[in-house]
Amino acid sequence: MPEKEVILTVEGLKKLEDELELLKTQKRREVAERIKQAIEFGDISENSEYEDAKNEQAFIEGRIITLEKMLRNAKVIDDHEGTDTVGLGNTVLLKDMDYGDEEEYTIVGSAEADPGTNKISNESPVGKAVLGQAKGTTLEVTVPAGVLHYQIVDIR
Repeated sequence: MPEKEVILTVEGLKKLEDELELLKTQKRREVAERIKQAIEFGDISENSEYEDAKNEQAFIEGRIITLEKMLRNAKVIDDHEGTDTVGLGNTVLLKDMDYGDEEEYTIVGSAEADPGTNKISNESPVGKAVLGQAKGTTLEVTVPAGVLHYQIVDIR
């Protein structure tokens, strides 16, 4: 079965590459040193420092494998492809037609999604609804909390 393509912006690709580099260099060394120190304490069968360090090592190695796989399957999108319709990498300004509020979202691949910084996945309900739509379009988006009504005010 082919691996799933990971859609990233240039910024998202750099962030993953930086994290991978940090894990492979600094974090691997730190955890190896912690394991070495824990072994020096003696009996490792009841040594919580040793167990903690081994668990952290397993987490780091697992994350490295995940990041390498994501980078191998990365498709980098150009966040400046145009603004006639909403595409990956675009920032879209939406007006909530029920309350009048305006919300700004950047549409990114699921690997880069971070609702806390208004980066939403192209696979999310709002992300799916706005993709391919033009400025001025009114949308009805079904989300777990109900139905939202938006108008696309601007695309950048």
